[in-house]
Amino acid sequence: MSDRKPPEVGTPAGMRVLNQRAVLDRLRRLGAATRPQIAKDTGLSKPTVGQALVDLERHALVRPTGRTTTGPGRSAVVYEPNPSAGYVLGVDIGRERIRAALADLGGSVVARVDVRNRSRSAAALVRTVTDLAERTVADAGIALTDVVVKVIGSPSVIDQRSRVVRHAPQLPGWESLGVLDGLESALGPVMVVENDANLAALGEHVYGAAKDARVFVCATVGTGVGMGIVVNGVLFRGAHGAAGEVGFLPYGESASDVRRGQFEDAASAGSVVELARERGLTARSAREVFGLARKGDEQALEIVRLEAERLAFLVAAVAAVIDPELVVLGGGVGSNVDLLLAPLEATLRTMTPLAPPIVAGLLGDGAVLSGALAMGLEAARELVFEVTL
Repeated sequence: MSDRKPPEVGTPAGMRVLNQRAVLDRLRRLGAATRPQIAKDTGLSKPTVGQALVDLERHALVRPTGRTTTGPGRSAVVYEPNPSAGYVLGVDIGRERIRAALADLGGSVVARVDVRNRSRSAAALVRTVTDLAERTVADAGIALTDVVVKVIGSPSVIDQRSRVVRHAPQLPGWESLGVLDGLESALGPVMVVENDANLAALGEHVYGAAKDARVFVCATVGTGVGMGIVVNGVLFRGAHGAAGEVGFLPYGESASDVRRGQFEDAASAGSVVELARERGLTARSAREVFGLARKGDEQALEIVRLEAERLAFLVAAVAAVIDPELVVLGGGVGSNVDLLLAPLEATLRTMTPLAPPIVAGLLGDGAVLSGALAMGLEAARELVFEVTL
């Protein structure tokens, strides 16, 4: 974002930047503080901290938020990172809905807009995402140019090397050449398109059910089936960005029965509805099937058991390869852990001795957006510092 040459390490200018970074990192990590508190926590002298705060405040990266009111002696100014120093936009592209959220650098969501996805071509979807982004930032009273980083979640494999979206059958035309370039041209630079299951995993890691997990997977089961994998706190994407594409797992009694995408066909929301029709239930959606099961409907409970058995196959396969300490279930189907867990665990015990704990995601349909904002904030905080100072 900037062609300016950074100060050399060891020079007075370089040391000044290092001190500014140390002070800002301390405020972001531990919260608002006075100059003496910052000096104590960073090991820098009070005059050095004072100069760093002057520089950071002049560039609108920190701001005074009040003064201390307790304790002996004179009151001291309390400083905090300035949340309005930049903004991050997250977008979740789903087959049925597109969601957008705008957050300031403090992580507070300042605007959110959801719309139905009526796009039937890549060009129409790019326009819809662009219009939604502009509407979201306008609701917050800023311009799209004020957004430092944009992160877009898509149900697809993102091949960053060839700049192509792959395996996105739910989004017509989305695999066409030039889609990523079109989005970047419309939304501006520093835009990232990431697999939606990966972002859901990141969201659960930063804000949700997997905060304390080092190695875990987040399986999203809804209109499609996907999985985000986190190893040592970092997303694992594989060699081509396709790690976690568990919808392509082979699933059948023999090789002749197996076809591409069969596990997704067997375990997604559509399969739950199809099972309901086969048993004479009038449910029009997976949500209705699970609602009937909660009321004790025997047919619906049998469908839940069959779905749980299929998900047990998924967990067993993943446990044998990744050995996660935790499996997080999300998505419109996967979030029904209260009904799925008992039959899922019972089936899993018959399949494998490897049975990781299984929990429900805590973020619901906001998991992808939460992950998009988390990814964007990490990048934006660094970019704002580099460009400003």
